[in-house]
Amino acid sequence: MIDALILFLQIMLINIVLSGDNAVVIALASKNLPLAQRKLAIWWGAFGAIALRLILTLVAVSLLDIPYIQAGGSILLFWIAIKLLTDDDSHANVKEASTLGKAIWTIVVADFVMSLDNVLAIAAKGNGNNTVIILGIGLSIPIIIWGSTLVMELLQKFPILVFMGAGILGYTAGEMFVKDEKMIDWLLHDYESLHVWIPIVAASLVIMIGLTFKWVKLLQLKARND
Repeated sequence: MIDALILFLQIMLINIVLSGDNAVVIALASKNLPLAQRKLAIWWGAFGAIALRLILTLVAVSLLDIPYIQAGGSILLFWIAIKLLTDDDSHANVKEASTLGKAIWTIVVADFVMSLDNVLAIAAKGNGNNTVIILGIGLSIPIIIWGSTLVMELLQKFPILVFMGAGILGYTAGEMFVKDEKMIDWLLHDYESLHVWIPIVAASLVIMIGLTFKWVKLLQLKARND
């Protein structure tokens, strides 16, 4: 029970940290609509986005059983974790929609395009526990949608949340690698300790790279000001 709760909270944090841009998309897509239509666009757009993301995540869970897929996914997820801490660009360049239908379509399509990282991370972290995956996605997306402003403020005010999320992603990437059957047969069969250390090292590397990037950016900013 406690393990399921911890897993649920980790999925919630991953989804919230990785969905900052999605919250901006929702705000932009419905910006020019009348208030009543704006609420409908958010509601139906959110419903479509949640349904689509759940389906994609459950499909990804089944695909992770294929040999080499977990190892390849672990490398991609490791890159996503680093990118989360080093990418200053917003991917939410979405035009405002002029009608309710266009706004709903924009929200659903944008969420689909921007959700590869979420889907892969949650599928890997869920470890086949579909109930926790569904609850984690189902509850975190409404928080992002209706509390998008609050979510963005929290992530900006408490950068440690982003680092925690990235660390979890790095650890999950390491877990994916050591769970791949082919990697176990080829590299890890005789080294049980690596099953423990690879996820820890992966998480540590992500955080170290993120901190180094922030430190370099700070030095560059200070040099410009001087």
